[in-house]
Amino acid sequence: MTERLLQYIWQFQYYNRNELVTTTGERLAVVHPGTFNRHQGPDFSEGKILMDDHLWVGNIELHLLTSDWQRHGHDSDDNYNNVILHVVWEDDEEERMRKFPTLELNSRVPKVLLEQYEIWMSGDHFIPCQASAALVGKLIWTGWKERMVVERLERKAQQVMMLAKRNNYHWEEVFWWMIAKNFGLYVNADAFEEMAFSIPHNLLSKHRLQIHQLEAMMFGQSRLLEKDFVESYPVMLKKEYAFLQSKYHLQQIHLPMHFLRMRPACFPTVRIAQLAMLVHMSGNIFSDVLSADSMKSLRNLLSITANDYWHYHFRFDEEVAWQPKTLGAGMISNILMNTVSVMLYAYGTHHKELLLQQRAIDWIGQLPAESNSVIAKFREMELPVKTAFDSQALIELKSQYCDRKRCLDCAIGSAVLSNRLPYGSS
Repeated sequence: MTERLLQYIWQFQYYNRNELVTTTGERLAVVHPGTFNRHQGPDFSEGKILMDDHLWVGNIELHLLTSDWQRHGHDSDDNYNNVILHVVWEDDEEERMRKFPTLELNSRVPKVLLEQYEIWMSGDHFIPCQASAALVGKLIWTGWKERMVVERLERKAQQVMMLAKRNNYHWEEVFWWMIAKNFGLYVNADAFEEMAFSIPHNLLSKHRLQIHQLEAMMFGQSRLLEKDFVESYPVMLKKEYAFLQSKYHLQQIHLPMHFLRMRPACFPTVRIAQLAMLVHMSGNIFSDVLSADSMKSLRNLLSITANDYWHYHFRFDEEVAWQPKTLGAGMISNILMNTVSVMLYAYGTHHKELLLQQRAIDWIGQLPAESNSVIAKFREMELPVKTAFDSQALIELKSQYCDRKRCLDCAIGSAVLSNRLPYGSS
């Protein structure tokens, strides 16, 4: 037994409530268990109990042992002055020590609940309730997925807000940082982010009409122009960068750009060239995002192709067969989900514009579901994954609840447990 499990049992009244009596023999009925308090003070507030036909209203505190009350220092804490009931798993204290009614629950909780919870906590399945999750009703799953998507957006939006505060809420620059990191994908994300930090947005705006100057800054800051090149284009970029670096006192990044074990289309050289073209085509990208009225317009905004040199190259000085380096549909969806929607939600949160927050959620629902090992496992469990709304919800569920064994805070875990209990209601 854990204190969190005891709180869960009390919150949802998953125990035999027939003929309740306190440890000193008074008749007791629970009118309302109270509201669960996740902050300082008693575990439940505004509880209501009938004891010997008298209604008591106040706070309810839970402990594994009665003696935990004194051990936790509640007897000298004014926050606990209004406690009307002490609910414990096991009563280990003499009657003379009690200051208010005590209810012991260890003989009233079904063993099946305790056994199921123990299996979940000690098991090593993909998710604790793997065998039963698909049996939970569609209505519960729908509501919980909505909550998971919102929680995921809110968590990521907090990170964006920290970046925005750093530059006095210059949203275009924050978007530049975010989208650059996204272009780096998992392997080069940190290096792309550092590169973006090293080039102020106003400098991009000043040179955005000259694609070769944008590429010179981005490649130069990334230390990708340090070789002795043969072809004229990288030689020109190197000379251009030397001028711009001296003029603006640019400091190159320290993180390396990685090429190993990735498809040529994902090489950092290709991604930087595409990123430069995006800045070239749209100087204030986030403003264009805010004015977009449909998913189609967003995709059009991101449908860019690197300049002509890259039609024949994946790396400098290494000519290959003709292949335009267009940003693919999968990469566009990735950016829309991980940067555009998150930025829009953060901006809407900061400005208290609920319509923008809802638009961010709606856009996720219009994107295709991700395909990765986590989603593959959920599909094996026969859970429907139709859009990015589903996949993002399940990824959040897995990382923030299942992996942390937060089954008692999860609507799916709660539904599985409650369906097994004979005393779910009285």
